[in-house]
Amino acid sequence: MGHGVSIVVDGTTGVGKTSLIDILVKHIDLIPYKEIFRDENNLLGKFFEEGNRWCFPMQISFLNNRYSQYQEACELKNAIMDRSIYSDPIFADLYHTTGDMQPEEYYVYKSLFHSLISTLDPPRLVIYLDVSADEAIRRVKLRGREDELKMPDSYWRKQHDVYTQYYDNYKASTLLRINVDKLDFVKRKKDCEFVIDTIKRNLIA
Repeated sequence: MGHGVSIVVDGTTGVGKTSLIDILVKHIDLIPYKEIFRDENNLLGKFFEEGNRWCFPMQISFLNNRYSQYQEACELKNAIMDRSIYSDPIFADLYHTTGDMQPEEYYVYKSLFHSLISTLDPPRLVIYLDVSADEAIRRVKLRGREDELKMPDSYWRKQHDVYTQYYDNYKASTLLRINVDKLDFVKRKKDCEFVIDTIKRNLIA
């Protein structure tokens, strides 16, 4: 491994992305790059309070921030990231599905996304932590964040469906899909060892 992004860990909300990164950096020569949430104009708040008129500028702003942060991560040696620009279209797809992003806006977003990633080197490996929709909802409720608990189960099911569809068609880099429905790599040593060994084998391949 060398300079650039070696691993991106992705998955639905609450699936254990940050926990896995914390584990991996203890066992593999990786430098964690923590995503910094930047929303200078409170576009996310405006979107939740005032509706879809803010959806498109919000997504463009987040896309731009993720582009800048991916560039920063590429300057590190063996970086590992929690999400990245390569999964940003998942949320555009979600909001297009719900009608919050209009077809014309969605087209502009996708065009800009492809222009941006054409200037980047993709991650060496993307790890997708896969769970069922029911398990995804259970984990969201288990961690108990107030803003997430306000969202109906239907939102999390839609998010799960969009994630699944996106990674069913992902081709930008090598993808390792790990079903973690019945795994607890934080509390169970054998699950932790299984996940680490699986990832190491895919890095060598």
